[in-house]
Amino acid sequence: MYLATTGRPDAPPPRPGVRRRVSGTVLALGTVSLVTDVSSEMVTAVLPLYLVVGLGLSPLQFGLLDGLFNGATALVRLLGGHAADRGGRHKRVAGLGYALSACSRLGLLLAGGATGWIAAALAGDRLGKGIRTAPRDALITLSSPPDGLGRAFGVHRAMDTTGALLAPLAAFALLWATADAYDAVFVVSFCTGVAGVLLLVVLVPDGPAAGRASRDPRPPAAVLLAPLRSVRYRRVLGATALLGAVTVGDAFLYLLLQRRLDLAVTWFPFLPLGAAAAYLLLAVPAGRLADRIGRRRPFLYGHGALLLAYVLLLAPGPDLVVLGLVLGLLGVFYATTDGVLMALTGPLLPAGRRASGLALVQTVQALARLLAAAGFGAAWTVWGPSIALVLAVAGLVAALAGARCLLPDAPPSERPPS
Repeated sequence: MYLATTGRPDAPPPRPGVRRRVSGTVLALGTVSLVTDVSSEMVTAVLPLYLVVGLGLSPLQFGLLDGLFNGATALVRLLGGHAADRGGRHKRVAGLGYALSACSRLGLLLAGGATGWIAAALAGDRLGKGIRTAPRDALITLSSPPDGLGRAFGVHRAMDTTGALLAPLAAFALLWATADAYDAVFVVSFCTGVAGVLLLVVLVPDGPAAGRASRDPRPPAAVLLAPLRSVRYRRVLGATALLGAVTVGDAFLYLLLQRRLDLAVTWFPFLPLGAAAAYLLLAVPAGRLADRIGRRRPFLYGHGALLLAYVLLLAPGPDLVVLGLVLGLLGVFYATTDGVLMALTGPLLPAGRRASGLALVQTVQALARLLAAAGFGAAWTVWGPSIALVLAVAGLVAALAGARCLLPDAPPSERPPS
């Protein structure tokens, strides 16, 4: 069981045999993320049905909106990280992001069938997520000891994923109970999002004074790029970009599974639940493993799991076995890479530039994955899904070799005791 402690980075190390506990700030942020994910993933689960079946949008229109929905966060993360570091306003900036996302659900409710207003509401949701992510992750690193960051992020991501698992079930239960009244889903989502904001205000303390950057007279662009002066940080950033450029995206893998199994469209929205369940079960063990053996190896192992998922989609075998293995491997991939990357990067940054540095890594990763998805989609269109997947396998093998050379070993402060 994970109980709250003060979680100060300068706290003395635990006695041998004593299990380190995560801080109260991490548990509070996990609770906020759980509630907020219920709010956001309820909308995500029903959105394709609402736009295509309910409003009659064409696949092209939906594709454009979906690209906006997923791509609007990339650059705004940098602004959110920079704003959070100035004066140590991590909680305030994160709260703004959570509030913006909550209000976007109300925008969907008021938009009716107007595509422009729907697009604005979706953009607002993704902008809110982009603003809050780096300040939230910076708060986790600032409230946890360096050698316990893997576990801290594992606990947070497990709580976050619990919300992602509950949300689709709640959304489709609401649609069933209200005879496909999508407005009911948007209302409940909005109320849940507001609850998440209130929980942040009440439960999450302000960031420590160590996380407050002094006023910097340089231009904002120079301040944002200041972390690049660290060689170790640049190597992590390069490895993240390299691996992100060959991570084609979950949606394509789910589409490939649907084609292989000839799965009914009504079951398609439930495919992500399998990967989310595996992620939930493995997030904390993966974080503890990263603290024990260093974060470099689990991060590479996770991309190895993704590579194996690609290969399984090409290989012959029982369809149900392939389904279970691919979803499980996706869960392994996220459990060993998402929070682990933040735990790997955080200690490389000064406390006063923590949110900005994490935001830059997240932005580079998001842009690289956006390019990977576009490239995979183009290859699928021109040569078909099998050739596109073969190219993805080859690219990931090469990227893993490059990342293995780029990623630095853990500094002495993060190495497990011998």
